[in-house]
Amino acid sequence: MATSTGYSLRAGESDGAKTGADAIVPHMKILVIEDDLEAAAYMTKAFREAGIVADHASDGESGLFMGTENAYDVMVIDRMLPRRDGISVISELRKRGINTPVLILSALGQVDDRVTGLRAGGDDYLPKPYAFSELLARVEVLGRRKGTPEQDMVYRVGDLELDRLSHEVKRNGKEILLQPREFRLLEYLMKNAGQVVTRTMLLENVWDYHFDPQTNVIDVHVSRLRSKIEKDFDRPLLKTIRGAGYMIKDEG
Repeated sequence: MATSTGYSLRAGESDGAKTGADAIVPHMKILVIEDDLEAAAYMTKAFREAGIVADHASDGESGLFMGTENAYDVMVIDRMLPRRDGISVISELRKRGINTPVLILSALGQVDDRVTGLRAGGDDYLPKPYAFSELLARVEVLGRRKGTPEQDMVYRVGDLELDRLSHEVKRNGKEILLQPREFRLLEYLMKNAGQVVTRTMLLENVWDYHFDPQTNVIDVHVSRLRSKIEKDFDRPLLKTIRGAGYMIKDEG
């Protein structure tokens, strides 16, 4: 069933279907540049349910600024945008040396249209209407194609190991089962190992929204995570830095 927002739901799909805990998606951060606010809201919500942090820009100029100033694993760019069209955004990103994989969304699906988009620097082209399951799969492929070095796919702090692709966490060879939010929390902490991570940083990068940094939701999740990665092990790794935030570090 096609909708006015340019995506479609196929048999067996529903809003958010198979994009939550059932989906195995490497933790990524993407930028969606889409001026159709209904379509953008659907996409960002579904991406987040799949464990992908999704930022949104509603016009080409804002999207270009965000894509230039922030690091993303993939960008999803609508071709027809106000203030600056999608092809122009992609061309300018490439001129600035930003090689983040780009998936182009467009109602223009003819061969010549696709060729134009790809020659401008796009990596994939998905005509509207589309099924979100296909969009998600294409974003996953582009995220893996980014060329992240192998060592960056596996984070290690002491005897604690986190595999971003398989979503496996082990300590001293023993598997540790984490909930999706706990995995993202640990991933972000390990990505910034040895550095203080503030509550605000966690809210913006793990929870992907802004609210009172004094809320105890972070403390609750950190406490649960700490019990899982430190129970039955001799050496603590996750530290609370009073008045600042948290740090994961091996001091053994």
